[in-house]
Amino acid sequence: MSTNPLERPRPSGARRVARDRRGRGRRGPLAWPPVPEMLSREDRFDQLVLDAVERVAPRASGRLDDVEVAVELVPGGDVLVSAEQQGTIPLGHARAAQGRGRSRIVVYRRPVESRAQGTAELGALIDMVVVEQAAALLMMAPEDLDPDYDPGPA
Repeated sequence: MSTNPLERPRPSGARRVARDRRGRGRRGPLAWPPVPEMLSREDRFDQLVLDAVERVAPRASGRLDDVEVAVELVPGGDVLVSAEQQGTIPLGHARAAQGRGRSRIVVYRRPVESRAQGTAELGALIDMVVVEQAAALLMMAPEDLDPDYDPGPA
């Protein structure tokens, strides 16, 4: 048996790790650290909705504290039936509290995303939907909740 440390025998059953001879292997970590640039479209949309609610909440003087805000992919059947009678596709929905339930504002992700042309317009459209739904829920004018509210061309 040799005493040279470089010539140590490998323990039995140990495999030699294959090396990347030609540079075609993995170049970085498998999981990246979470950074804002790597948010999914769904997470970015949720964050825009939360930002819009935080912007409107101080003007509502605490009346939105007990309101649940949700994001759904598309409108449900009952909302679509009432929207079909009006001839529109709803971007959001506000529902007053019933019994022990809480009031609820829902923003529909797919209809809003399909109507927006870019990221800046998406943020503005989400702001508009949240302001309109909060105003409908609180029975007040949207301009009272947001002085910059502009419904756009009718």
